[in-house]
Amino acid sequence: MAVLPRPQEKRRLDVARLLPSGRVTVFTLALVALAIGVYLLARETSLFAVETVDVRGASPSVAGQVRAALADFKSDSLVTLDGAAVERRLMSLPIIAAARYDRDFPHTLRVFVKPERPVAVVRRGADSWLVSARARVIATLERGEETKLPRIWLRGPVSVSPGGTLAGDPARAVTAAAPLRRSPLRGRVATVRATPEELTLVLRSGIELKLGNAQNLPLKLFVGAKIAQLAAPRAGGSGAYIDLTVPNRPVSNLNPQPEG
Repeated sequence: MAVLPRPQEKRRLDVARLLPSGRVTVFTLALVALAIGVYLLARETSLFAVETVDVRGASPSVAGQVRAALADFKSDSLVTLDGAAVERRLMSLPIIAAARYDRDFPHTLRVFVKPERPVAVVRRGADSWLVSARARVIATLERGEETKLPRIWLRGPVSVSPGGTLAGDPARAVTAAAPLRRSPLRGRVATVRATPEELTLVLRSGIELKLGNAQNLPLKLFVGAKIAQLAAPRAGGSGAYIDLTVPNRPVSNLNPQPEG
């Protein structure tokens, strides 16, 4: 006559069957120890030291600035690299608008950058600064540099330094200068003026484009360029203007160019 095991004995056998064998346990612990050893080796030795900083998305001059800024991270291990410190160093460069990095083992730190886009030159006396579309001061300029970009003349005690951001009327002037890069007026604007009520572009021909506020800027620039192009050659004298406050109803004191 068969004797059935007690329920408690059956449960005890099932639990024992689920537990790993001693050999499996030893093998697992050995793998964990090996992984820890490899990590410590990579951390404390030059096995994965940074040797190359590969910069993507920038001109050679900007890439050179990035590599110089990250020179202190050379020989650091990619395993323990302080990524937050790398990003802070990159964003401290006035020329950089955005950046990210990637570890390319065994020895390369790859950096992807988006440079600031210059749109205007800020002037005060003999001093000049290059400014981006975000009104960020990119760099100090020598007189006569970036002649194709419009000038914004500062009034009053405005603090300007590379890496800083303009505010107030100068920032509003940058707002008007930013879309010029993709408009028919590219390279034709000499000066940008701004007040809380009015944005004004002064063309190199002397014609003033009164834009009103910053709404519908691309349309205002397109209409202004068309009217200025049709104006008589001598119409750009003192006082010539095109009022584009309402772009679909522009007002101008220019004489139209005779046809034929």
